[in-house]
Amino acid sequence: MPEISFDNLLIVVVAGFAAPFALGLVPKLRLPAVVLEIVLGIILGPAVLGWVEIDEPVEVLSLVGLAFLLFLAGLEIDLHALRGKLLREASEGFAVSLVLALAAAFLLYVTGIADSPILIAVILASTSLGVIVPVLQDSGQAKSQFGQLVIAAASIADFASVLLLTLLFSREATGTGTKLLLIGTFVGVLVIVAVTVARAERSKRISAALRRLQDTSAEIRVRGAFVLLIGMVALAEQLGLELILGAFAAGAILNHLDMDNEMTHPEFRAKLAAVGFGVFIPVFFVASGVRFDLDALFADAKTIASIAAFLAALVIARGLPALLYRGDFGQRRAVAAGLLQATSLPFIVAATQIGQDLGMIDAATSAAFIGAGLLSVLVFPITALALLRRPGDHQRTGPSPQAAGGSR
Repeated sequence: MPEISFDNLLIVVVAGFAAPFALGLVPKLRLPAVVLEIVLGIILGPAVLGWVEIDEPVEVLSLVGLAFLLFLAGLEIDLHALRGKLLREASEGFAVSLVLALAAAFLLYVTGIADSPILIAVILASTSLGVIVPVLQDSGQAKSQFGQLVIAAASIADFASVLLLTLLFSREATGTGTKLLLIGTFVGVLVIVAVTVARAERSKRISAALRRLQDTSAEIRVRGAFVLLIGMVALAEQLGLELILGAFAAGAILNHLDMDNEMTHPEFRAKLAAVGFGVFIPVFFVASGVRFDLDALFADAKTIASIAAFLAALVIARGLPALLYRGDFGQRRAVAAGLLQATSLPFIVAATQIGQDLGMIDAATSAAFIGAGLLSVLVFPITALALLRRPGDHQRTGPSPQAAGGSR
């Protein structure tokens, strides 16, 4: 058996614990823990102190953390609500966003700030659904017509970005036609899995066994969700597709099956979030900080300036389409929606890593893009929350979320 050291992993998990704990000691400091986790990774990694490096244990848990992050993002996708007016408005907004992302990416290419404009455009089109949902919940807007539209727009952006990244920039060197065939095969297997699990859930004998085991040491529902996650990731890998597509699809499947948001067990999702955010996901973000190439970022003034350029590109690509919402919600809420839609980090981290592996972007571009993502998570949600909480700003009347597009 090869000798494996857990020294690096120990430092990483300590950093993952220390980040939210330190923020908890200063509750008035509304800084997302993910930002501090990445910063601690940068400080502890080769860029500054050199106390930790990415070895096999850290690499494996980091990959599982990325998979769990996309799994929980997929779990936020409400397929039942994406219909009617809600689906139409969110889809129109993303179509505009994609056009603006392409324009911004080509502008960055022409000015020499970044190469691979198509890859940059796909990254710009994404939104951090897992960040904006808590902001909407804190402001009491998550269940409103406004909140449902923003969540729907973010859901479509997340799903489309993951699909486009897999289709256009999978690590496997296959043609687009072959990738479409592989994705079709992947979707076919997803349908088979979803139908099989749904039928199993309707079996009285299986349901009784699940209820009996769900709160014992077996934690059978959590184990089943983990089997689904790893199974979809393994399937995507076997088909030459990206890990993030398999993980995202696993979450979407589980959410589709969990129509009552409980799966007969109200604590099921809380347990999944505890496993993800309590164990694996912090390792991914701290490890991302360890990988962060600080030397490349500060190599010249042009690279530092590119952080502002990428941040502006995020606002253009994802923020401007929110102006379409002014007629229904007024300018202030439209601006808040634009800031939320322009918030992106996890997908940026994952996609720039793929871009570096493919040799399509360099370390400086990756570091600058992640820096812009860090700023978006740090600034945009707080500003949007302030706008949504300002007194005297009443939402215009309109159809209920059910009438606008349905709900659970």
